[in-house]
Amino acid sequence: MAVSAASLDLPVLEGRRATDVDDLPAEAWLARNPFGYAVWRYDDAVAILRDKRWHNAAGRIPELMGITDERFLSRQNVNILSAEGDVHTRLRRLVAPAFSPRSADRLRPFMREVIDGLVDAVAPSGRADFAADICEPYPIPIICELLGAPKSDWQLFSRLANDVLEVFSLDIAQKLDSIMQAQDELDAYTRQLIAERRGRPADDLLSDLIAQEEAGDRLTTDELVMMVNAVIVGGTDTTRNQLGCAVSLFAEHPEQWSMLAERPELAPRAVEESMRYFGAVRGTARFASVDVEYRGVHFPAGTFMGVGIADANRDVEVFAAPKEFDITAHKGDQPHLTFGSGIHYCLGQALARAELQEALPLLARRMPNLRLDGVPTWKPDGVGIFGPASMPVCFDAGH
Repeated sequence: MAVSAASLDLPVLEGRRATDVDDLPAEAWLARNPFGYAVWRYDDAVAILRDKRWHNAAGRIPELMGITDERFLSRQNVNILSAEGDVHTRLRRLVAPAFSPRSADRLRPFMREVIDGLVDAVAPSGRADFAADICEPYPIPIICELLGAPKSDWQLFSRLANDVLEVFSLDIAQKLDSIMQAQDELDAYTRQLIAERRGRPADDLLSDLIAQEEAGDRLTTDELVMMVNAVIVGGTDTTRNQLGCAVSLFAEHPEQWSMLAERPELAPRAVEESMRYFGAVRGTARFASVDVEYRGVHFPAGTFMGVGIADANRDVEVFAAPKEFDITAHKGDQPHLTFGSGIHYCLGQALARAELQEALPLLARRMPNLRLDGVPTWKPDGVGIFGPASMPVCFDAGH
């Protein structure tokens, strides 16, 4: 018979930092956190993420953050990032072909062009704030190109995307008005773009989504607008922060940075190892849609469960030498969990991988002898996506 989770004498995690679990007893697998409970071992993380009874808590972030503003809460429509059941299955089925590796690959030349241009601006001095000068501006032109937004609109698109992404900030309550205004502007812009693509299809994601149909079913205009928002929310800050996390690692391992410059074929391995060792997505959350029994413990419906992805990615039972960063080593047969697992496995993973695979070897070649030129400032490790807010670096100039 299952025992109630509430009745267990469990360790308590005060925050969500990866180091919180280091001092827990070796046999521990479950702990309390400020919102409910947490798991961090690889097998438990995979089990929770793949169990359809545990629903994605992304749509309940405002609730977790204490937001009660009805104007804001009423706008939180179902989207593919938080949908479940038949709604999620239908959306995923319709849009998955548009997010194929082939679709991402057609943008690779443009990705190289963008990153080359960003390095051009800092190469003569041999100094940069890597977070502000490279990471921050990198994804937006690619997202615009992906969607088919004209270059003349990139600056507008960047401003709206940045304002919408404030939904993940710790002081979201003070930014609700600007977030909602940006959402309205972005929705209006997207509807205009959709109308243009319906009459004049192009070689871009939006045209692919409009054309995609299965058994007579296709996305409505509202669903297309939702998908554009999902692409921005899911594909902008993640890439920025993961690139920053990866380069901070290479700054600590200069021999591997030099190796990547000389052997660009190591890029796929470098991306996977960077995401495993220091992923921008440190954890995620689920809530029990019904009463759930797991490992002999009963969790009532509504229970929140934190999933420690960063810790799972360093599980000694799964990965070889998990606390060593090595882009040449085979760490094991199990994938890292930075892209998630189960039905909410990252839809844009092919695009994210392509962006990082193109950026890292080019940066290694053009920013040789890269090293930190001061102490990086890191974003709060508690909400959304983790990465550097500022990362001063220096490197050999003129490349």
